[in-house]
Amino acid sequence: MRPLDVQIIGNELAVKWDDQVESFIPLESLRRHCPCAGCKGEVDVLGNLYKGPDQPLNPASFQLRRIQWVGGYALQPIWADGHESGLFAFDYLRRIPPANS
Repeated sequence: MRPLDVQIIGNELAVKWDDQVESFIPLESLRRHCPCAGCKGEVDVLGNLYKGPDQPLNPASFQLRRIQWVGGYALQPIWADGHESGLFAFDYLRRIPPANS
């Protein structure tokens, strides 16, 4: 599964998938689901989670400046607060709850 079209519409990320399903993901939800090591931590080979303290979020944390394609497998959001290390693999992005769930 891959996105055919991705657009920022208001406070949602609209994604049209190649199976014709459309997802509308609230930007706040997208940011809170950021999969980067700084946000979610990292797991070692023994299953131990290593994570620093949660970073405070502010209104700029939920403003999406732009979104970049990464190869043929992920999207990278660029947030107004400067955060840009999260790579959202297409299958992970598809599992983020949409606006009306």
